[in-house]
Amino acid sequence: MAPTAHLDNSSGLSGRAQPDADGFFGTGSSQFGGAFLPPPLVPVMKEIDIEYNKIKQDPEFLRELADLRKRFIGRPSPIYECKNLSDKIGGARIFLKREDLNHTGSHKINHCLGEALLAKRMGKSKLIAETGAGQHGVALATAASLMKMECEIHMGEIDIKKEWPNVRRMQVLGATVVPATEGGKSLKEAVDSAFAAYMGDTENMFFAIGSTVGPHPFPSMVRDFQAIVGYEAKKQFIDLTGDLPDMCLACVGGGCNSLGLFTAFLDDENVKLVGVEPAGRGLDMGEGHHSATLTLGTPAVLHGMKSYVLLNESGDPAAVHSCASGLDYPGVGPQHSWMKDLGRVQYETATDDEVINAFFELSRMEGIIPALESAHGLAYAMKVAKDMSKESKLLVNMSGRGDKDLDYVCDMYGDKFGIGKEGIFFGPPKNDS
Repeated sequence: MAPTAHLDNSSGLSGRAQPDADGFFGTGSSQFGGAFLPPPLVPVMKEIDIEYNKIKQDPEFLRELADLRKRFIGRPSPIYECKNLSDKIGGARIFLKREDLNHTGSHKINHCLGEALLAKRMGKSKLIAETGAGQHGVALATAASLMKMECEIHMGEIDIKKEWPNVRRMQVLGATVVPATEGGKSLKEAVDSAFAAYMGDTENMFFAIGSTVGPHPFPSMVRDFQAIVGYEAKKQFIDLTGDLPDMCLACVGGGCNSLGLFTAFLDDENVKLVGVEPAGRGLDMGEGHHSATLTLGTPAVLHGMKSYVLLNESGDPAAVHSCASGLDYPGVGPQHSWMKDLGRVQYETATDDEVINAFFELSRMEGIIPALESAHGLAYAMKVAKDMSKESKLLVNMSGRGDKDLDYVCDMYGDKFGIGKEGIFFGPPKNDS
């Protein structure tokens, strides 16, 4: 008999982490989410909400999703203890939830398969989405190929240059990659560009949003598809160590990989939950040098949701920066915004320099090359581990692998870590004549 998937209906905190009927998390001044939409999109999102609530209870859909998770993604992803790294740092033991070992190289395939299946059920013929680092784009192009659907990915021009290997992967998989050339030419502009294209054909397209952001029902729907990460990890960690972790850590941009890990632990008050944002070149450097939305942002409406947003002096979304393309976004998911005000999740930051150091430490101590996004959570774990007891256990969501980042890291930081910029030439001798 095929396994059956489970899409959690309570999501921790005794069910209070579910949004209300209008898609809002929390109440009063700490109310985030909703669906702030142009009139033509209101019935479109309502239909998606209705259909998603149907498939959550559909045994056939859940069996198909569970089977694909096992036989296509390769779930469950393992938990790995970083003994070499932990010994070098001293203090707490550091463990990784190895989402980087999933098919396509990250956690993004978890919700992309779910969204593609839902789109197919709704009779859509084309998937459209934004991508930052390209991992969501690759995962969605993969799911579209599997479902025999067209795929269109919008990506910031700057990110296309930084993450060129992922652009090629999307193209090989059959997706059309559309450069976003306005403004900052990164993730926010990719979202703007994709939404504009989606508005032109909502009948045939399904906008597969790439994180726990956007209008209701996407923040809770993407979280539900990602929650498999934490439910697996919880059981695995008990089986491996006999107890729960003392701390769970993950990077936060839009917020899907962190909520994927955190959701299963929300009711476990003894488990500290830490989301790590990009401090970039430094929080004191000001606008355009970091992406620390929850740390320095203000409640506002962006991309159809109310959440914390980094704003400039004119009240518009601020310019942002991170060495990790998947995190340079001026907003954040509404559930994270609520969790910040509630105090259940602690939000910290890591600078580019700390992230690059963590990138090389994990690569050279454990033979695991992390995505720069994932290295944010690892960087903060390395910082706090040394001051904790050897009995303490930290679990980091290793949300993606760093293949996509190699050229950027080596070009920008290689000299510091013994990598020459010219590299090594392979092939026949050059003809200098």
